[in-house]
Amino acid sequence: MKFVALDVETANADISSICQIGIAKFEDNKLIDEWCSLIDPEDYFDPINIYIHGIAETDVEGSPKIHEVAQKIYGYLDGVLTVCHTHFDRVSVSKAFDKYDIRIPKPKWLDTARVARRTWNEISWSGYGLKNVCELIGYEFKHHNALEDAKASGHILIAAIAKTGLGIEDWLKRVKQPIDPSNISTGGAIRREGNPEGVLYGENLVFTGALTIRRIDAADLAAQIGCNVESGVTKKTTILVVGDQDVTKLAGKEKSSKHQKAERLITKGQQIRILRESDFKELVNNAEDIA
Repeated sequence: MKFVALDVETANADISSICQIGIAKFEDNKLIDEWCSLIDPEDYFDPINIYIHGIAETDVEGSPKIHEVAQKIYGYLDGVLTVCHTHFDRVSVSKAFDKYDIRIPKPKWLDTARVARRTWNEISWSGYGLKNVCELIGYEFKHHNALEDAKASGHILIAAIAKTGLGIEDWLKRVKQPIDPSNISTGGAIRREGNPEGVLYGENLVFTGALTIRRIDAADLAAQIGCNVESGVTKKTTILVVGDQDVTKLAGKEKSSKHQKAERLITKGQQIRILRESDFKELVNNAEDIA
């Protein structure tokens, strides 16, 4: 079993502003190589980010820019299973490389937050942040240091494999399945509580129409970015996500009952935003940018 684990820290809210990167290489459940470097993001340092990771602009003076260590990163990541905790780091690397108009690394990604949620029932719906998961498995580390966080992600995968008996290839398939594999519903009364740390926390979202992804998977994505997911439109509803093909239907009678009810509530003054499924996906994909 071979894989690498990656984590980055950023200088500000722009996730391309990588100021530290850490990579840990594992083989047969053991750490066999590690690399960590401060990075000059050529960007400003927000005080809140400095508070979180302790890295200031003066610390990265003379450090390489991301494009100057690109070859080293390619050597670790290209064609290799790479794990990170939540997809933040994956997107951050992609945007940082794109910022300098250089080739984005091409690993096979695996999100250990999704792995953890499918391994330990007590953190399936909340509390699956890196620190909490490591406390659960008894792994101690220095949080918000890129190399330490990368190692922690690797140990979460190792612990999940030990607990479930699933190998890496199995996990690549498992993370695409519902958290509760016995629930294969594609519709119906699917409810989720939004992640309090999500960028859309406090929104109440309802799905309707024909989606291109399973309704249960869409609900997981919505909850991940903070939305409470309900099965029907109510006076609390703030977002209605409609299948793209349903949006194009012109006759009111062709719209779903949820869609029609939402429109009636809008005419009565309720603030409901109606989104296409494709726009909802864009919100999910760019959740960190929205923050």
